[in-house]
Amino acid sequence: MASEAIKESEDYVEKAAQLAGRFHEDAAERDKVGGTPKKQRDWIRESGLLKLLIPRSFGGFGLPWSAVLRVVREFARTDAALAHVYGYHFLSLSSVHLAGTEEQQRYYYTETAKHDYFWGNSVNPLDNRTFGERTCDGVIVNGRKSFSSGSPDSDVLVIAWKDKETGELCKGIVPTDRPGVIVHDDWDCMGQRQTGSGTVSFHNLKLHSSEILGRAYLEDNALSTLTPILSQSILASVFVGCALGALEEARQYTKTQARAWYRSGVERASDEPSTLSRYGEMWANYQAALSLVEKAAAKLDEAWEKGASLTDDERGECAVLVASANVQAGNAALDITSRIFEVMGARSTASRYGFDRFWRNVRTHTLHNPAEFKLRNVGNWFVNRKWPEPGYYS
Repeated sequence: MASEAIKESEDYVEKAAQLAGRFHEDAAERDKVGGTPKKQRDWIRESGLLKLLIPRSFGGFGLPWSAVLRVVREFARTDAALAHVYGYHFLSLSSVHLAGTEEQQRYYYTETAKHDYFWGNSVNPLDNRTFGERTCDGVIVNGRKSFSSGSPDSDVLVIAWKDKETGELCKGIVPTDRPGVIVHDDWDCMGQRQTGSGTVSFHNLKLHSSEILGRAYLEDNALSTLTPILSQSILASVFVGCALGALEEARQYTKTQARAWYRSGVERASDEPSTLSRYGEMWANYQAALSLVEKAAAKLDEAWEKGASLTDDERGECAVLVASANVQAGNAALDITSRIFEVMGARSTASRYGFDRFWRNVRTHTLHNPAEFKLRNVGNWFVNRKWPEPGYYS
């Protein structure tokens, strides 16, 4: 039983490392194929790791966000796509905490812990093709949403639509297999190829009143505006996890397969001074990014723990630190996942190795929430002491 998979919450890192090792066995091959890694997602279900953040009173382990992010980094060492959908499972589940009633929290937390539900999302706030019409006991939703990460093989979906009368962005929760939900699984980008971040369409989808989140997407309190901070935290951990995974694979290749350049004066590539210097630079770059990511995760734990008492200033402080960590992690990962080829050599570019997947995964993600706009927010705080204005991505 999944509930027995982790005897004590402290075992979660070991369990995540074991899973990451299993993911690694065919990660490069699966990346080429794309689609949905059903078997690997079921391994995550069976592990019990899907309830890491759920309070103990509802059947979970009650661990902080930093624990979730630690697992994300562990998964990303070998499979960034599974790291992404794992982290976004909690991003979706957090909508109950941020915008649900006490009854909704109790129901969805308990059911998720009991059945090891895997959550996906179809909420892209910039895609305005989905609309809902209120009824006496709920809402009828029609339309399409792009970038629906984790939707294939999910058990539950958080969805968003615009109210036809008011134009307000609304959110709700439905079982993925409900009539009226069609997951197209049409994601086909160069990176994160198994995240299922394609299209979901809705055809006269019925949501009951109990499935509609009771507060607006951006309510006038700091707690309800944490969603983009959570998302940026997850992706920062994906980035540094990718960087470490790329470094580890490069080291193994350098020590076992790379050849020293014929004019280098050494017999082994692993003894070449410029190679060692490059590895030193990349390792230092990774460590700097990891340190900032961990510092930001600790600040996120503090903000989450404060709950409804979280102030605007505390929210702003967390937002600036997380944005800084996200940018630093993304830049470090882009640099490292590109430069590993300098220390492995020409033969390492053979497609059978799939080493390029690390760069493709990071590059794909860093384009979806551009660093430029996060840097403007951080700079505006530093120069003018103005906190980032809460929004869909800040």
